Amino acid sequence: MIRLENITKTFKVKGNEITAVKDVSLHIKKGEIFGIIGFSGAGKSTLVRCMNLLELPTAGSVFFDGHDLVKAGSKELRDYRKKIGMIFQQFNLLEQRTVIANVCYPLELIGLRKKEAVSRARELLRIVDLSDKELSYPSQLSGGQKQRVAIARALATNPEVLLCDEATSALDPLTTRGVLSLIEKINKELGVTIVVITHEMKVVEQICSRVAVMNKGVVEETGTVKDIFLNPKSDTGRKLVLSGDDKSVPQSDKETIRIVFDGISSYEPVFANLILETGVKLNIMGANTEDIGGSAYGQILIERPDEASTELIRKYLNKAGVGFEELPALGKK
Repeated sequence: MIRLENITKTFKVKGNEITAVKDVSLHIKKGEIFGIIGFSGAGKSTLVRCMNLLELPTAGSVFFDGHDLVKAGSKELRDYRKKIGMIFQQFNLLEQRTVIANVCYPLELIGLRKKEAVSRARELLRIVDLSDKELSYPSQLSGGQKQRVAIARALATNPEVLLCDEATSALDPLTTRGVLSLIEKINKELGVTIVVITHEMKVVEQICSRVAVMNKGVVEETGTVKDIFLNPKSDTGRKLVLSGDDKSVPQSDKETIRIVFDGISSYEPVFANLILETGVKLNIMGANTEDIGGSAYGQILIERPDEASTELIRKYLNKAGVGFEELPALGKK
């Protein structure tokens, strides 16, 4: 569906050249929900704006259904952009327009007759559960309702792809779950391919099938959400899995062992058996569980004991087939 090949984007800032995205290659498959995650300044938003050429890449190619958008003429590019919807963190609604008029706006721009535009807008408001708000103004809506209007507007032209740039960052956790469930519904029922930009691991865990981890303009690793959670390959991936915005599993200033539980082992008394079989007293630094693809996954972070005790823990976890990794103290490699 979307293929990025060696995308680089640089900016000139006060005479200095800043590289926001460096040599990124990704393949986003038709019908999937693909996440791009990283901390602030990673280059995520710049990368997603390169996908629909709101930012023209300094180098590289952007393929949409096999067509290189970088080489497309202005009319051809406009036609392809109609197939790529986008929603943002700050909603970007027109305050002087009602809800239904906001959804109709992109249809007016392409010349659709008013009656057909209103019919299409009402259909979309039904999908996002806002049929009763069509005559309200944005100032009368909650943050979650505003984002639902923005989603309906982005879907007005029947896009094949929906780009979500930190679409839930301004929302509270409960509202975030509702908006993510709506995005998942749109993916399943309408077949829209979705790209989610976020700094929150919980977002990709809830709805994404695959994820790319970015840091300083570079994609450090890609994989299924399950694989990244169980076995992150990069320091950035590990930090996102260990903490992100979830302070229940902190990084420690002591050496630690991270024990991970997949959808099967999370239902077995692995940790209790570990203590019983090894006789080692364990200091738990933090723990959490996540629902990934409908299965329970979890992690426990324990303080690393002396070497002899650590060897007993290694032997038991290997025998039990439970994943783990030994982590250095915070700030050490």
